[in-house]
Amino acid sequence: MTTLFLVRHGESIWHAENRYAGSSDIALNPNGIRQAEALREWAEARKLARVISSPLRRARETALPAARAAGVELEVVPGLTESDFGVAEGKTLVEMRSDWPEATAAFVTDPGANPWPGGESPLAAAERGAAALCAIAAEGGPALVVAHNTLLRLTLCSLLGIPPGSYRRVLPQLRNVAISEVRFVEGVAGLISLNIPVDLPGKCQ
Repeated sequence: MTTLFLVRHGESIWHAENRYAGSSDIALNPNGIRQAEALREWAEARKLARVISSPLRRARETALPAARAAGVELEVVPGLTESDFGVAEGKTLVEMRSDWPEATAAFVTDPGANPWPGGESPLAAAERGAAALCAIAAEGGPALVVAHNTLLRLTLCSLLGIPPGSYRRVLPQLRNVAISEVRFVEGVAGLISLNIPVDLPGKCQ
């Protein structure tokens, strides 16, 4: 049995404005830095064997303090990179409705079948995310995994047998630095908890 604690990175300079960050390599904002510190305090109280991050800066900046608190080297896994949103990168949904009305309507209706123009297929992102988490679980834990809102939601859907195209409806949002606990038994994932704030005592222990 292996436990993974999945965390969306702290707030970035674009997320405060609800802009699609995707594969763009942007930094945390001051609030995101405070959230990374809260995750560090959470990590201090756990016996983590590993701390793992997406390669993108906002995820690494969130994970590094937790890795130091756990006394382990931060591991970077390329398969945890956020989905590429193509023409939507750096834009808000409101802007996309104005600039790309047909593509936006199709994406909102069924993102699995209608990725943003120039972007990565959500189904492909779900597949690589699930492969990354399964590989991490196979190497043992408990492990903290810091990645991204869309990638983690797609991955959870894939692991739990939910159609990945339903990710926006079934899992509307993973909050910044909230904990979602997933347990792997003989390679099969089960969801223990979802979106638990790190500052709630007695949770996710």
